[in-house]
Amino acid sequence: MKTALAFLLLASAAQAQDHIAAQGPLSDADFYRLVACAAPPDQPCQKPLVRWQVERPLRLWVAPLPEAYLGGKAKRAEAAINLAIKELNGSGAAISLARTDIKTVADIRLFFLDQARGEPIQGTGLSSVDGARLGGATTRMQANVAKGEILAAAIVVSTTLGIASYEGVILEELTQALGLMTDIKSPAYVGVSVLSQDGNRVTRLGAQDKTALKQHYPPK
Repeated sequence: MKTALAFLLLASAAQAQDHIAAQGPLSDADFYRLVACAAPPDQPCQKPLVRWQVERPLRLWVAPLPEAYLGGKAKRAEAAINLAIKELNGSGAAISLARTDIKTVADIRLFFLDQARGEPIQGTGLSSVDGARLGGATTRMQANVAKGEILAAAIVVSTTLGIASYEGVILEELTQALGLMTDIKSPAYVGVSVLSQDGNRVTRLGAQDKTALKQHYPPK
C-alpha cells in the first residue's frame, strides 16, 4: 500500500497570501491553532497539523548564490540565515537547525534564485518545487499527512525581494518550514509576530511565536 503524500505550499508575508484574519490579540491556544493548522478562533482546522519527527538537529543546506547576489546581497543573506537559525534554536522548542554542506542529506534546502517574483521556479532540481509560481519568497513542503510528519522542505527566494527584508523573511520562511504554516492578519500582530501577514521586518521571534513553536515541539 502506497503512503499518501501531500505537497503543501506555504506562503509567506512576502507573498501576501495564505493567511487567516483575526480581531485583536489571541490567546496562546488560539494563536497556535491559527498558525499551525489555519484554524480561525473557535473554528476547526483547515490544514493538517504536521511537524518534523526527528531526534537530531534539522539539516539546512543553502545553495550557492548566483551572480545576481554577489556583494552586499550575499553578505546580507548569509547574516539573515545565521540570525534565523540563532533565533529558532533559542526559542526553547525541542527542535533545532544546523547548516550542512551536503545537499543530499539536507532536510531543508534554501535557494536564492536569479528569478523575479511571479516567474515559474526553475533550477532547483526538485520536482515538488520547479514549475511553481515564485513569490518574493516561497516555501514548499513535502509531508506524510496521515502520520503528521514533515519529510522535506524547500525555500526559494527571488531577486524581487528587497535586501532590507532578508532577515524577517528568512526567519518567517524557516518558521513556516517547521510546520507553522499560516500567517495571521491582525493589526495586533504587525511588528510583533514574525508570522504577521502585514509586513516582513520582524527579525526576532515574538513571545507567541516562541510559545507556538514550543507547543508544536514541546520541550523535553
